[in-house]
Amino acid sequence: MGLGNMGRSHALALHRNTGAVLVGLVNRSPVDPPPALKHYPIFESFSTALLATRPDLVCIATYSDSHATLAIAALEAGAHVFVEKPLATSLAEAQRVVAKAQDTGRKLVVGYILRHHPSWQCLIVQARKLGGPYVFRMNLNQQSEGAAWDTHKTLMQTTSPIVDCGVHYIDVMCQITDAKPLRVTGIGLRLSDEIAANMYNYGQFQIAFDDGSVGWYEAGWGPMMSETAFNVKDVVSPNGSVSLVAANCARSDAVEDHTRADGILVHTRGGDQHIKIPAEPDHQTLCDTEQAFVLKAIDQDLNLERHMNDAVQSLRICLAADQSIWTKKTVELGDIL
Repeated sequence: MGLGNMGRSHALALHRNTGAVLVGLVNRSPVDPPPALKHYPIFESFSTALLATRPDLVCIATYSDSHATLAIAALEAGAHVFVEKPLATSLAEAQRVVAKAQDTGRKLVVGYILRHHPSWQCLIVQARKLGGPYVFRMNLNQQSEGAAWDTHKTLMQTTSPIVDCGVHYIDVMCQITDAKPLRVTGIGLRLSDEIAANMYNYGQFQIAFDDGSVGWYEAGWGPMMSETAFNVKDVVSPNGSVSLVAANCARSDAVEDHTRADGILVHTRGGDQHIKIPAEPDHQTLCDTEQAFVLKAIDQDLNLERHMNDAVQSLRICLAADQSIWTKKTVELGDIL
């Protein structure tokens, strides 16, 4: 469901996987699919597609506010579900989707693509080797213009940049430290009159964990955003630091460049080590790997309880950051049930 940038990539991934057979595509408006997908039936109605094709797996890559509704409908129809991040736009909706997956016994995989990226896997391993407590410094600012800015404006009708992008990087923080998140403090600003008065297109928040670890995440969208230091991915500990080194040619609003890396830099008092990751995957390869994991989870009946709980946890933290920005108060995460 959904044939935008991510939807097309996931559809191509399933098309290319010999363990899957695509039975249909869904997009609410007329769309021109890539050549490899042109021979598949395209439906404008999700419910019609469910009845006509009775799929074993549904891939949802629509705007965030429809994720929960579509996921629950697919699960109730007996399908396994892959849904792009964030899982939902509210904590209650996310919990309902997870509960439905548990009740139906279907697999639910959320699109945390960085979990399948060798550079990010390496960063997590190297950071854990150093030991905490940690300082996490992460951002992804996007200088979007034209069609990309139009997409961001549509996203911001229901979802802030902090929530849409932040769930990825909070998920990474939580994989590095097993500590309990305690509190979140956020700031944000509406930098354009092209977006609703109750939305911001620049946000930043700090998070504190019960092992003493602290971190910040920053996200901004729009033609006014700076491309200076737009992609910072650092983890610092008493024993050194680990950084993801972005590719020199990386552009802030190129989806392909958001996951591209030139290796991992490990710094300790003994010196620096630059770990080069062989065969750095491109965006389509990452989507191929992600869908291969979905099929493996179904075929091998993998236990996805931790995966689903992590998806809810990262969303919970980012929604708390949203709340902090609007209320101008620190949010204690124990108050967010």
